[in-house]
Amino acid sequence: MSPSNAPRFSADYPLRAHNTFGFDVRARLACEIQHEAQLPIALQAAVAAGLPRLVLGGGSNVVFTRDFEGLVLRMTLRGRRVVGEDDHAWYVEAAAGENWHQFVCWTLEQGMPGLENLALIPGTVGAAPIQNIGAYGLEMSEHLVSLRALELSSGEPVVLTAAACRLGYRDSFFKQEGRNRFAITAVTFRLPKAWAARAGYADLERELVAQGGAARPDAQAIFAAVVAVRRAKLPDPEVLGNAGSFFKNPVIEAEHFTLLREREPGLVSYPQPDGRVKLAAGWLIDQCGWKGRALGAAAVHERQALVLVNRGGANGTQMLALARAIQNDVTERFGIVLEPEPVCL
Repeated sequence: MSPSNAPRFSADYPLRAHNTFGFDVRARLACEIQHEAQLPIALQAAVAAGLPRLVLGGGSNVVFTRDFEGLVLRMTLRGRRVVGEDDHAWYVEAAAGENWHQFVCWTLEQGMPGLENLALIPGTVGAAPIQNIGAYGLEMSEHLVSLRALELSSGEPVVLTAAACRLGYRDSFFKQEGRNRFAITAVTFRLPKAWAARAGYADLERELVAQGGAARPDAQAIFAAVVAVRRAKLPDPEVLGNAGSFFKNPVIEAEHFTLLREREPGLVSYPQPDGRVKLAAGWLIDQCGWKGRALGAAAVHERQALVLVNRGGANGTQMLALARAIQNDVTERFGIVLEPEPVCL
């Protein structure tokens, strides 16, 4: 590697612009990773200095409660390309630092639909498998083929198949046994040529009608509807600090659901293929009276109770205190423990 491409380190690095809550925290050391070859060098430096490491993409799924006393690896690798095609699908690869929404836009521009329901989800491509992002009836796991990563302890590159990533509802190998063990560098997706619209969610149906109401909407129409719905319901992190949905939608056993619905007839629910039932966490929170309420500058968004926001000057500790208060009320009323989506540091 030439000296000009060697990783550059910055001390006492401000992270306010690198977490979507906008928390004013700093890292003892930070390094921007623009090429895969820079990662082993940066990791060796962290080991030599005895520093913990944190892999950071767009910062859209993290809650910093304090300064990070270690090395932050800012993953800004770029690139997207078609790596294969057969009679049934296209295979596309994107580098970890690519903006997820822009990647979705690019696939549609190339005439390769399939990811349109996941439009406008904040974050990077590299973070998508960790969370197994999903929205409006689609999860990223349905299109994942494989990913490239670097093992942090050894600096060795690995390729993991979709099966090895063990993707579940907002869950993956990288949040369990693989937690803090890998830095994802590139992800490959399969986009089937036999495309079928997914527009079964009420919000999407209403928006599609408002936009013209085609009997058989194409991928671009669904993309536009998803973007419109998300912009109407969710705050822009550039304007109001947030990490999107703060809590997972709880999935409960059918017996529990039956008992709960007898007491709460308005319960919003979605039957699952395995017989369990997914509940709308936002509805549970709203029923507990939290929509629009605040604890200091940490608040629940007035249009979407699933989103916690920084109204200005809040810190991570205050945001977690708000989250705990919401969890306590939901547990007391419904007997359900809400699980946060973001990683708390």
